[in-house]
Amino acid sequence: MAGAGVICGLKLTHDGAVAVLDGDRLVFSVEAEKIDNRRRHAALPELADVVDQLDRHGVDVGDLDAVSVDGWVQSTDGLAGARIVDEQGERMVDLAGYAVIGTPEEPLPALGAFAGSGFPLGGKTFEYHSYPHATGHAFASYSTSPHALRRAPALVLVWDGGMPATLYRIDPGAGTLMSLGVVVPMVGALYPVFAAQFDPFRVPAERRRELGGLGDFAQLEALLPVSGKAMAYAALDHPDERAIAAMVEVSAAMGPVGITGAFVWSHRVIAKVAGLGLSDAALIASFQEYLFRVLREGLANGPGARYFADGEPLCLSGGCALNIKWNSGLRASGHFSDVWVPPFPNDAGSAIGTACAERFRRTGEVGLEWSVFSGPDVVASSAAPGWSGRPCDLAELARLLHTDGEPVVVVSGRAELGPRALGHRSIIAPATTAAMRDRLNDIKGREHYRPVAPICLVDRAAEVFAPGTPDPHMLFEHHIRPGWADRVPAIVHTDGSARLQTVGPDHPVAYELLTEYARLSGVPVLCNTSANHPGRGFFPDAGSAMRWGGVTRVWSEGVLYTSGG
Repeated sequence: MAGAGVICGLKLTHDGAVAVLDGDRLVFSVEAEKIDNRRRHAALPELADVVDQLDRHGVDVGDLDAVSVDGWVQSTDGLAGARIVDEQGERMVDLAGYAVIGTPEEPLPALGAFAGSGFPLGGKTFEYHSYPHATGHAFASYSTSPHALRRAPALVLVWDGGMPATLYRIDPGAGTLMSLGVVVPMVGALYPVFAAQFDPFRVPAERRRELGGLGDFAQLEALLPVSGKAMAYAALDHPDERAIAAMVEVSAAMGPVGITGAFVWSHRVIAKVAGLGLSDAALIASFQEYLFRVLREGLANGPGARYFADGEPLCLSGGCALNIKWNSGLRASGHFSDVWVPPFPNDAGSAIGTACAERFRRTGEVGLEWSVFSGPDVVASSAAPGWSGRPCDLAELARLLHTDGEPVVVVSGRAELGPRALGHRSIIAPATTAAMRDRLNDIKGREHYRPVAPICLVDRAAEVFAPGTPDPHMLFEHHIRPGWADRVPAIVHTDGSARLQTVGPDHPVAYELLTEYARLSGVPVLCNTSANHPGRGFFPDAGSAMRWGGVTRVWSEGVLYTSGG
């Protein structure tokens, strides 16, 4: 591997990860939660884990040309840092901060980087750069977009838990990252904070006391699972204009909403709507619709309006870009020439983003060759006690899905980047009965209202879904076309929507499986949900899935493992 241009990007704090770029190519990116069934959103303080992942992917520490570290939250003394642990013990390393809003229309000097020294890794010490967390988000989205490959300027919206929705512009020709300003003056954490005020998502009083009341940013991690659940729950009812009007009124009175203000805003809104007799789902649906309207207005008529008028595309990043209704609403609005969302808009992409920022600062290069399957490779397994294995190709697996209808865990190749299982760490099942949705939710210990996502052949997606456009990363909303809801009821959400993943020949495992299944059944759709222990990252191996025991079949690398024989 060439020494020049090999950059190691690190995310040490929650949703920890390590990524390596070799020139314009992503070599790998491994999130801490995908190592050995670790808990979701795990940090990566142990530098031995970083060195181990470098070794596993053929990268010697001596090959590294640069180390770049994602920034994080400032402490009360105004400094930002992260805990690291190596053979010398535990200590703190200085980092850049969380968000750089900057002066509108002025480039951020050195992309807001903090220059440090003495970063220990594998027996060496490195001078390093740390980039603000928001800068890493911006580059994670832009550099993986098709626009970066053309070196075309683009706008990047970063809306993350600890910052308001802020619009940036990356111009490779000028070599600049520029902040255009805030388009929604509310931190992304408002979404889970508001939802957590309702019984389905409320954090118990004992847990609140344990975490100090959930008022501190570091304690908001307890609310991370809330957002995805609340998005699904909102589909159980409809937005109410009276509730939206109350939210408008409270926002006008409060002004910008920070993390502490998110609790105040939530309590004031709930007090105002108390007499309306609305369900929890209606209030959450109203809240989601309200925020979307503010977002759409802020983008269409805010500081980026003239760039959008010139046809510049929009890239989305930050945890709020996991909201498929907002993503789809922006794409359908007609205000933007293109809307790009990477498969890792949350902090799972931060190690990639900080490495891309370092590359841009050093060379001015932006385009990246990458694959969504750049995570850790599958770990070899043998049959667990009570299980047996036999050769089984994908065509036979498709026949079993069609004839027996039993769900199967697929653990194959390199893992997906980001939080969505896309066919390499998935539970796959027929979608032809509504009972399968309930069964999959029971298997995973999930709430009954949670939808199950579809995976569909890209050349038949428009036949089943509207709009049915190619969406390989499961980050946009589609609706089921008439005549299909009864044929694939397991993937139809309460409001008729689905979080679609399309697959083509560039995804050989899922494409071959679906092609054969469609030939046998006439249905080009299967259920696809993540394969993992509750609250943990994707299974790293077939053995983990067998020991979990949620299903009776596990397929991995051409071998079908079956329990009970």
